[in-house]
Amino acid sequence: MTMKLSSCTSILVGKKASVDGTIMIGRNEDSKAAWPKRVIIHPHGDLDTRFESKDTGLKLRLPKDSFKYSATPEWTNKYGLFEEDGINEYNVAMSATESAYCNDRVLGYDPLVKGGLNEEAMVTVVLPFVKTAREGVQRLGDLIAKYGTGETNGILFADDDEAWYFESGAGHYWVAQRIPDDSYAVVANQLAIQEVDFDDPDNFMFHPQLKQFVEENNLNPHPGTFNFRQIFGTATRSDAIYSTPRVWSGHQQFSPVAARDEEPESQDLPFIMKPEKKISVFDAQHYLASHFQGTPYDPIGTGNDHDKHLYRPVSLAKTQESHIMQMNRPGADIQWIAMGVAAESVYVPFFAGINDVPAPYKRGKLPAQLNSAYWIFKHAGILADANLHDLLPQVEEVQHRLNQESVRMIKETDKELQSITDPAERSKFLTTQSENIATDALDAFRHLSLRLITQLTDQCQLNFHTDENL
Repeated sequence: MTMKLSSCTSILVGKKASVDGTIMIGRNEDSKAAWPKRVIIHPHGDLDTRFESKDTGLKLRLPKDSFKYSATPEWTNKYGLFEEDGINEYNVAMSATESAYCNDRVLGYDPLVKGGLNEEAMVTVVLPFVKTAREGVQRLGDLIAKYGTGETNGILFADDDEAWYFESGAGHYWVAQRIPDDSYAVVANQLAIQEVDFDDPDNFMFHPQLKQFVEENNLNPHPGTFNFRQIFGTATRSDAIYSTPRVWSGHQQFSPVAARDEEPESQDLPFIMKPEKKISVFDAQHYLASHFQGTPYDPIGTGNDHDKHLYRPVSLAKTQESHIMQMNRPGADIQWIAMGVAAESVYVPFFAGINDVPAPYKRGKLPAQLNSAYWIFKHAGILADANLHDLLPQVEEVQHRLNQESVRMIKETDKELQSITDPAERSKFLTTQSENIATDALDAFRHLSLRLITQLTDQCQLNFHTDENL
């Protein structure tokens, strides 16, 4: 039985659309408000060749040689692994998944597969076995075509050359589009890919019978075109309230002039957009941590009660972790991870190729334990929630300080890497650098929590303004 109901938000950025030439893919993993995540590093050869999903029961025979990769699994494997995101030893990044919906007509012809390949297993059975983003797309596509899937999903891939967005439609059919180098995309729980060019293999990959399936079953509402979103997706009132406002918000942030006439509830927002200024990793983080700031729809803003709760924000209580994989870097690629609610946490940089992470990042249990990174970051956010308008600025001050510390550390690391040629020494150095900044972030949030507790002690409802002279 599937226990995870994800409702994530994603961003993909091409290398000519970023301020520093890096490629970025990122996503908020949204499911449950209290469901710990961990960070682990799988060594080369760590995986058994026999795989069985605890989610669906799917059994697979995996290749013998699994590559080293990072991942952010659940605190328990009772319902499956849900490794979600990581970078492997060949600098391939993967994030799975962005949940979406397929329409009833398509599902009538190709139903979802109860025992198929779902989100729970995708990173585990794909990322450790591919050397490029394209190979990742193809491997996932082949597995879904063969075994089917029980969900409609979007999956993000990147390497040091390109980024791809993969979408499954119905039980077996899929398509993937390369993000143009000068463009970006934001996605929010709807099938997003629009026009598919079957004669452009450089930018599109797809199930070999995709076009035939659509034609034979008269599924295309606009013959002469092939808009994957319109053929396979949904465009309901729920989509207009829940999904499209988050896409609109991203366009307002990165393309405000081009998107000035867009409406939050529009069902025709474009998938691919060009930014009006270069996007930095902190811009991408800001989007994933956003909640309609500066609009009437901000749930903690100044709008009226109706508008403040009209749309589902990007960052919310049910975010388990948020991540951005920053590829094509001059030094080492980086997996930025924010445990818990991104707006109240901080993105910690973990370099690709590291051998380990600090012990608190590997821990996570229920009930809460404050020796776990997940709960340490959540603790500060929950305390700030008690008086968000007064206390959130203190959280933001710590975030800014740690961001600046990360920039300095990354700059120093890139410089030092130029003189380290031995692979083992390189991994050891990157591990030390990552562990140091990750520990600093934990310490900063521990101290923040103590300050917040001190300030909140007199806000108990059992209170009275007494005369201090009595």
